[in-house]
Amino acid sequence: MRAAGQSITLRWVVGPKGSNRASVEASGLSNPQPLKDLSVFAGEQRETPMAGSMEKRGALVVFVPRFPLLPGTTYYAVSGTASASFRLPSPAPSVPTRVLQVYPSASTLPLNLLKFYLHFSAPMSRGDSYQHIRLLQADGMPVDLPFLEIAEELWSPEQTRLTLLFDPGRIKRGVKPLEDIGGALAIGKHFTLELAATWQDGHGKPLVAPFRKRFLVTKADRTPIEPSRWHITPPKIGTHEPLIVRFNEPLDYALAQRLITVEKMQGTGTLQDFERRWHFIPQKPWQSRRYFLVASPLLEDLAGNNIGKAFDVDTSRPSLPFRSAPVRLPFSPR
Repeated sequence: MRAAGQSITLRWVVGPKGSNRASVEASGLSNPQPLKDLSVFAGEQRETPMAGSMEKRGALVVFVPRFPLLPGTTYYAVSGTASASFRLPSPAPSVPTRVLQVYPSASTLPLNLLKFYLHFSAPMSRGDSYQHIRLLQADGMPVDLPFLEIAEELWSPEQTRLTLLFDPGRIKRGVKPLEDIGGALAIGKHFTLELAATWQDGHGKPLVAPFRKRFLVTKADRTPIEPSRWHITPPKIGTHEPLIVRFNEPLDYALAQRLITVEKMQGTGTLQDFERRWHFIPQKPWQSRRYFLVASPLLEDLAGNNIGKAFDVDTSRPSLPFRSAPVRLPFSPR
């Protein structure tokens, strides 16, 4: 708490060069304690405080952000009438920023598609992303408000991937938005996700070109993920040959990258074939023993269905409990 008459001074302290780290020091405290009213924000809007920790260091109280700072973003520290801002300079880009990929990568997607992942070649600006994104019908007319526009945009820590969510209210059955205005997509219709070239990167430069993803909408997917239907091709003993797992449906790109593993094995997993196949290359050669492919219950398909539990359920019927334990599928190198 702030003592009566206490004058606090805030200043940013930059970490080692190239680390993208900086902290906020609060001085002038008569009895240094963590400041309950000290908040740090990223960007001009100052809506959601940054995550971080408070530390007492002698006569100072220091706020340490949980994640590295992003180049080109202005940060603000505020405590009562005291404030301090900081901007990590952006290195000059060597090439113009472009859209690398949009996932799901398939050209046929379910009616109840839950999200897109937008991948960029360099850090992007934040705060006005939705102004540069449109979902177009086949005749070129935009779909009205198809996405859930979140004030705290869902960027990766590196600011190179944006998660774009469809409005769940226009996906789940029995909720008012879906009943009143209908879903954003329609079965058998073609749509285009358009990312405008006016979208600026972290250096304030526009994208090198617009990006368009065209896709056809098929029926809704309301079936839980079934690992029992996956097909495992074991690798050869004594080699670095990839373990190959073929799914019976495309999986969520970002979640599958980190929620599918081989138990007690270090290696690299990649998704291929429009997110229908997973390759795992081990760091060490395969041995003659039993291994386990492990899938977290938090894994999702394109419609947000989990293992053993659908995202959109009939509320009039009893639902299955959420599976808490991971699935372990055995395999042995040949």
